[in-house]
Amino acid sequence: MPSSEIEFQAVPSIGDISAEAWDACANPRVNGSAVPSQNSSCISRERYNPFVAHAFYQALEASRSACARTGWAAQHLIAKRAGEIVGVVPCYAKSHSRGEYVFDHGWADAYERAGGRYYPKLQVSVPFTPATGPRLLVREDIPDAPAVRELLAKGLMALCRTVEASSVHVTFARKDEWELLASNGFLQRTDKQFHWENEGYATFDDFLGAMNSRHRKQIKRERREAVANGITIEQLTGKDLTEAAFDAFFQFYMETGSRKWGSPYLTRDFYSRVAETMADDILLVMAKRNGRWIAGAINFIGSETLFGRHWGAIEHHNFLHFEVCYYQAIEFAIQRRLKRVEAGAQGEHKLARGYMPTETFSAHYIPDPGFRHAVADYLKRERQYVAHAVDELSEYAPFRKIDQ
Repeated sequence: MPSSEIEFQAVPSIGDISAEAWDACANPRVNGSAVPSQNSSCISRERYNPFVAHAFYQALEASRSACARTGWAAQHLIAKRAGEIVGVVPCYAKSHSRGEYVFDHGWADAYERAGGRYYPKLQVSVPFTPATGPRLLVREDIPDAPAVRELLAKGLMALCRTVEASSVHVTFARKDEWELLASNGFLQRTDKQFHWENEGYATFDDFLGAMNSRHRKQIKRERREAVANGITIEQLTGKDLTEAAFDAFFQFYMETGSRKWGSPYLTRDFYSRVAETMADDILLVMAKRNGRWIAGAINFIGSETLFGRHWGAIEHHNFLHFEVCYYQAIEFAIQRRLKRVEAGAQGEHKLARGYMPTETFSAHYIPDPGFRHAVADYLKRERQYVAHAVDELSEYAPFRKIDQ
């Protein structure tokens, strides 16, 4: 397919693209079978990723969580053919490196010490969301979808030159996209997270049965002690998500986020917006004591994956964090027959709770040849380190050996 058939455009707001056109690329229909999501256009639930839905980006941008003032100026790349949108890339011009979870502060410092200008850079991601998902979004009902996806990769490189950005960073991409981007001149980077995999468990007790004795007893003890002080746990989704519940959760988010990051990223309005447009995609796990909410965690529900995001609390209780964030997520995933739980960035303590080390993938386009060479050399060594760390940590898996 000649590239001249595709016209590219960068738009400064997700609002400049209709939800129907965006979601046809991001969460396309499969085999003509689509199920309507709440208050949005028909999109497939067979391969649904909530973080690339138009409604999620709309909530981020309209709530002023991701905007030029906060260092996230939208530059969404649109591919059109004969006036019809056939591909999109969620992209932002960044004036800093916060809220990304793939850390390049050292790259920025080195480049600027050498006389370069690192910012603005282009960030292809979901702001503030370290979750794997598609990044080169193409309508699957067109016959040349793979070719259009490759053209999107080239379009990002052209956009980098047009806006005079130092680089393009595609973070938490799927592995197939990571490989495609590498074949088009992007550098490959890996990192690790801890994900729980559903091995066909019917109940949480089935999952515990797969653990070795020491870890099985440990999890049972942690779950008992987490609710020992008269704490009850509730799972809220759909119509059960109220403004009062989000008022309480936002308090937890602000209190915990201020201690961890100094300045939490999301506004209160963001939560109201996703509750209005994505209620069926949200699981809010809330802990209550003496008639008031004291802790909570928000998760987003995909067709195969439960994505754990933020946690917060205004009271400290032993193991409550593990119960609200990890064990409740596993129970929900088993109940919904989801394939996995992604519990967010960092946290080797997750390993003892059944979350296994898993590689994540990002790709980086750096046009400056000298800088590119230095980063490529660093990434080669980093990939080796990550692969070794994943293998080493896997040896400490808490599950029973096959011969036990």
